[in-house]
Amino acid sequence: MVFGWLVLALVFLDELLAMAAFGVWGWQASPAWLLVWLLPLLAILAWFCFASPKAAYGGPVVRPVVKVVVFGLASLALWDAGHPSWAVALLVFSVVVNGLAMIPAIRDLAAPGAQE
Repeated sequence: MVFGWLVLALVFLDELLAMAAFGVWGWQASPAWLLVWLLPLLAILAWFCFASPKAAYGGPVVRPVVKVVVFGLASLALWDAGHPSWAVALLVFSVVVNGLAMIPAIRDLAAPGAQE
C-alpha cells in the first residue's frame, strides 16, 4: 500500500517535471516572456482535458496517447533546449513510474471514486 502511494506521488512529480520542461524550452524560445508560461499552461490544459483520471474527454485510448505525447514532447523540449541528459532522464523516469502505476493494485488506488 505504501509502495503504491509512493509510485503515485512519483507520477505526480513526473507530471510537474514535464510542465517544467515546457517552461525551460519556452525560456529558450522567442518571445520567452510569453512562451515560458504559455507552453506549460497548454500542457496542463491538455492533461486536464484528456489525461487526468477525471478528464472529461479521456478514455481508454485517448488518455494513454495524450500521456505519451505530453511526456515525449517534454523530453524533446529539454533536448532542444540543450539538456539532452535531462531529456533522457525524464523520458526513462516517465516510462518507469507510469509503467509501475499500471500495476492493478496501484492503478486502483488512483481510480476515480476509489477514495469516496
